[in-house]
Amino acid sequence: QPVALPPSLFPSLPSKVSEDEFQSVLCEGCRQESPALKLLPCLHTLCLPCVSERKPPGQCPVCQTAVPPASGGPGMDNKLFSNLQARLSIYKKILHATHLFCDNCKTEAEFWCCECKEFLCTKCFEAHQRYLKKDNHEAKRVAAIRAGSAKDFLEGTRKANNFFCSNAAHANQTLSIYCKKCCKAVCCVCALLDSKHGGQHCDIRSEIQQRQDELAALSQDLRKKRSSFEVAHEALQGKAAHLEQARSKTRQEVRQRVEQLVQLLRREEEELLVLVEKRWEQGCHALAGELQRLDNVLRRMEAGERLVQKMRLYGTDREVMDMQPFIKASLEELRRLQPPAAGGLAQPDGDFDECRARLQAL
Repeated sequence: QPVALPPSLFPSLPSKVSEDEFQSVLCEGCRQESPALKLLPCLHTLCLPCVSERKPPGQCPVCQTAVPPASGGPGMDNKLFSNLQARLSIYKKILHATHLFCDNCKTEAEFWCCECKEFLCTKCFEAHQRYLKKDNHEAKRVAAIRAGSAKDFLEGTRKANNFFCSNAAHANQTLSIYCKKCCKAVCCVCALLDSKHGGQHCDIRSEIQQRQDELAALSQDLRKKRSSFEVAHEALQGKAAHLEQARSKTRQEVRQRVEQLVQLLRREEEELLVLVEKRWEQGCHALAGELQRLDNVLRRMEAGERLVQKMRLYGTDREVMDMQPFIKASLEELRRLQPPAAGGLAQPDGDFDECRARLQAL
């Protein structure tokens, strides 16, 4: 019997349908929320169960890119997605809860403070505004949050995620300086008192902006390069279709000629059909491997674009500082990749020349 071509052998690119923007912060394996998400070098994000159960082992289950073993586990913590999930859970609670209660006095809540991450009644809100006014805490009405979008909520809570000095003596100091010598963020007190930081620092905002700009530039370069991969992917799909057409045409020629011969030639007919299938399968495997590789690269590029977009829109300062070098290295690796030349592959028709030669000899 002829071997049927599996539908998944030549996968199409993901459709460009408009997905829920915040579905992309879920695990890309099981599509579930998880408090512990890992960002792999291929820029796909998976929860720990999906990472540990991936098959084959040592590969990303989304794009089959090799994941090198590491002592601290594969990839790095995707703090951006984990924090976005936590902030979205608060938004969903505000949006869908029938009654919200003040975290202080348990009466009905009318406000929510993104700095304190607490719900407040009117009375507690007035005290909150009086005592924390100098700290620039901004409490918003629950009704106003419900009237806005999830994107508005995430943008509004982004500034509430400043990170503070790890030195216990001045733990309330915001990390506002970046030491280029130590390659880490420090507060003003550390920069003044610790001589090792002298003359080697800059404003943390400029460093963060530079890192965001680097990621954006890399993403822009990959967006331009992606079109060449898409062209190569489409060319391979065209060759796969041409291979299928050549197979069908050759089968028809074989049957038409062999049916004219006597029973003695039936064995030759079967041998020719087997050879056709063999050449077709060889062609399928040759094209499928390269097509799968291009498909995986394109998936990584999509993941990189999506991650950089989320980092620019919603990434906190700490997330940018922690994750940018890792993401940058992965994006630079993608930028070094080159698509195969579309004209460098053999034409599928040539795979059946031996079959036609034997058929002509009859």
